[in-house]
Amino acid sequence: MIASVTGTIGQAGLDRVTVVVGGVGLLVHTTPAAAAASHRGDEVTLATSLVVREDSLTLFGFLTTDERDMFETVQSVSGVGPRIALAMLSVMGPDDLAAALSAGDTKALTTVPGIGVKSAQRLVLELKDKVAGMPRATTATTPGSAAVTTDGWRDQVAEALVGLGWNAKQAGDAVERVAVTAPADAEIAAYLRLALRELRR
Repeated sequence: MIASVTGTIGQAGLDRVTVVVGGVGLLVHTTPAAAAASHRGDEVTLATSLVVREDSLTLFGFLTTDERDMFETVQSVSGVGPRIALAMLSVMGPDDLAAALSAGDTKALTTVPGIGVKSAQRLVLELKDKVAGMPRATTATTPGSAAVTTDGWRDQVAEALVGLGWNAKQAGDAVERVAVTAPADAEIAAYLRLALRELRR
């Protein structure tokens, strides 16, 4: 089990980063907000989870250990794989997700692409008690965030939302709503959080 990686950001995409450790570049899948907050040359420590499949080894990384723990916990429910687990954390964050599960808030859970009513009910049934005892806010080293000075953020945020499971129209509409109210020169991660908030309404 690879519990964490510490190294230098070599590349950052919309939902993944490459962390260079001892001269080896590790591809780490992460939430769009974490990826957007990472830039080349940052020193970073990510809490990680290694997903082993018959034909692949996939590393997922998180800025906090509670994100990583929640990622692994929700996958204990039948039908929830790494992609949906990552989408849940991208949309809600670990604390909001734990609160929704504890309160039986299936409506909040169904705002995540790929989670229907039955899946939400199953998540609550199986995890309500389990998440109540989970620790909160153990933070790993957070990379810096870059300000965005042009409208280039629109395409990046829309692409990240589509990657999480929304269709292009839903993503585009959310981006346009954010563009009306968002401050100029904000960080990409801030635009993404606002768009996710719009999609949860």
